[in-house]
Amino acid sequence: MKITIAQLNPIVGDIESNLKNLQTVMHMGTRDQTDLLVLPELYLTGYPPQDLLSKSWFIERIILGIERIKEYSQEFEQMGILLGTPYPGDLPGKGLFNSALLIQQGQIIAARHKSLLPSYDVFDEARYFDPGINIEPVPFKDELLGISICEDAWNDPSLWPEKRMYPCDPIQILAEKGASLFINISASPFHAGKEDIRYRLISSHAKRHKKMFIYLNQVGGNDELVFDGRSICLDSSGEPVCIFPAFQEHTATINTQQAGSASYSPVDEIESVYQALVLGLRDYISKCGFNKAVLGLSGGIDSALTACLACAAIGSHNVLGISMPAAHSSRGSVEDSRLLAQNLGMEFKVIPITDVYNEYLNTLAESFKDKQPDTTEENLQARIRGNFLMAFSNKFGHLLLSTGNKSEMALGYCTLYGDMSGGLSVLADVPKTMVYELSSFINKHQEIIPTPIIIKPPSAELRPGQVDQDDLPPYEILDKILHYYIEESASVPDLITMGFDAELVRWIVKTIDRNEYKRRQAAPALKVTSKAFGMGRRMPIAAKIY
Repeated sequence: MKITIAQLNPIVGDIESNLKNLQTVMHMGTRDQTDLLVLPELYLTGYPPQDLLSKSWFIERIILGIERIKEYSQEFEQMGILLGTPYPGDLPGKGLFNSALLIQQGQIIAARHKSLLPSYDVFDEARYFDPGINIEPVPFKDELLGISICEDAWNDPSLWPEKRMYPCDPIQILAEKGASLFINISASPFHAGKEDIRYRLISSHAKRHKKMFIYLNQVGGNDELVFDGRSICLDSSGEPVCIFPAFQEHTATINTQQAGSASYSPVDEIESVYQALVLGLRDYISKCGFNKAVLGLSGGIDSALTACLACAAIGSHNVLGISMPAAHSSRGSVEDSRLLAQNLGMEFKVIPITDVYNEYLNTLAESFKDKQPDTTEENLQARIRGNFLMAFSNKFGHLLLSTGNKSEMALGYCTLYGDMSGGLSVLADVPKTMVYELSSFINKHQEIIPTPIIIKPPSAELRPGQVDQDDLPPYEILDKILHYYIEESASVPDLITMGFDAELVRWIVKTIDRNEYKRRQAAPALKVTSKAFGMGRRMPIAAKIY
């Protein structure tokens, strides 16, 4: 049997656009004389549709979309279409399933519903869907299809040897009921290192049950989430028949009699993070209706990296960088930024803020006369810059990109309504140490980011001689503690047992928790680690933890 696998980038909510792309790949399947066309999880609506699923008018659009697909299928007598979509149910509960529909010749010949509904990290499917109860293979042509949806494949005992998350393994059940071919349609968000975990998972299923396994993943950026695609087809011995590219749409047709002859190696971790940030940025800008971006260029490595990512995502001619020197800015902060902009071919402006800053101070002098200068005056500079950048965003319709990294966001080492201003926080899930790794990756073949930007001590330049390490521990130590506390959920005693200084650990953890209110007001951040600030980490603001 020939199967066409379509790794596509749907737009959330845009059913019309998603249907048009479906028609395109249907014609490609006809060219290849395919028997079955497979599309990702919730392809019709895009993933995740979130509270759109609570709107009755949106459900009506979904139903009409399914009817359109049934009409399309009548033109292709031999081809079945297997796609993911929300599907109304008639049992008590939410009244909606996360489903895979098999459509052929104008009819839904089978509907299979997702059984395991994740409600951890960024997932909230139990909020919207009822779980599928009956797990049954689907007879289609010469095969008995074991159809599953994303999480249904993630309860393999080899992945969770000690404690599995769910009481059943849908893949095992399908195997026991005679499935001859496994197909998992998915919308699995990217984070660094996840690709290799997924490959080992799917390979384990194929080897254990001695059946071909097709794993199809969505690709593209939707808000904070980036989907890397990287779909795979493995033969009955777990060898790769085909491996799709990462971070791009791709369609290919395989034959179920093919033996594995491809080779697999995961994308280099830093390269994959770079590609994820570029794709996430590109899709966020385009899907939100923007064409251009603006950002502040401080002469530091964070803004330089953000500029490189923006130019790669939407083209240098669509990116504006603005340097806004003040009294404490070094000469290099402007000249290094100018050289960066020249290397990238992006537009560059210099707007000094010293006079505006002095006017602020003069205006506040009477009210502040009995107070010593402190971070208040430092933050005024950041907020003036934020106002100028927002003015360009408003006047010219550019999306303002915030440039702060995860290490700064964790400790609140950033200014509300200042450098935190923006429509998207590009690096807010990228630790400072990874910022340097990504910068080295960009400079691998030629110097794009000027060397002085990379080697200078990090500094906000808000007071004379200021460097980050005046206020923060070395980033090599800080980022390790942040990783264990945020991504691995380590406690303070755990961290101290690991050998970190007890006083430092307590200060970092207390500072992280104290600055939750800032992060709640930050722009959306592209998720590239296993636990990002934002939709996947829901912490109280008014709380005392340590």
